[in-house]
Order: sequence, then structure tokens, then C-alpha cells
Amino acid sequence: MAMSCMKSFRSFIISKEAFRVVNCRTFSAAGGKAKKGSKGGAGDAPKASILSKEMKSTTVVGANILKDGADPKILPDSEYPDWLWHLLDKKPALSELRRKNIETLPYDELKRFVKLDNRARIKENNVIRAKN
Repeated sequence: MAMSCMKSFRSFIISKEAFRVVNCRTFSAAGGKAKKGSKGGAGDAPKASILSKEMKSTTVVGANILKDGADPKILPDSEYPDWLWHLLDKKPALSELRRKNIETLPYDELKRFVKLDNRARIKENNVIRAKN
């Protein structure tokens, strides 16, 4: 009786493993890129813009966030605040700020120096603690 139970139990384990092998999911090498009925490379060509050059030069295309709104018009430079033109200016790195005299730095650069120096010190302490 014990032998018949062992045989049935062994066959159950084998069939369960075989079931796992049969039900393994695989993916194709193409990754689903090719579509049925499509010819190679036909869908990769850039589409022509339907907007006129005049509209592109007078409006901020794609800046509308409202469902029923329109794209905002581009205003003359005098209509925008002064700080806007300095957003993309390069700011000095920590190494440059360390070379300068701290007492002569303007407030904005001093504030940036303190922030970057604290960040560098924290990173150094983390590296030292990670090695121990």
C-alpha cells in the first residue's frame, strides 16, 4: 500500500513539473515591433507638420493645458519679467566658489556655496561610513 502511494505521489510531482515547463511564457525576439501587413520601414518616416510657419512663429504650440483653450501667443520680450532671461545662465561650480573669497561673494553665490559644500560633506561622510 505504501509503495502504491509513493508511485502515485512521484507521478504527481513529475506531472506538476511537466505542467510548469509546458506553461512557460516566452516572448518573440522582435518584441512586438512588427505589425501584420506592414511593409518594412514604411511607418518610420517623419510626418509632415500641418501647422503653418506663421502659426509656429506667433504661438507657443503645445503649451495649452485646458480642454477648450487655445495655445498662448508669443509676446514681445519687454512683456516678460527680467528674471526669466537669467534662468539658463551658467552658475559657478563648487570648485570655483571655493577658490573665491567667501566674504566678497554676493548673497546668491554664498547661499549656493553653503548648499553645495554641505552636500559634498554629506557625501564624503556617507562614503566613510559605508566602508566601515
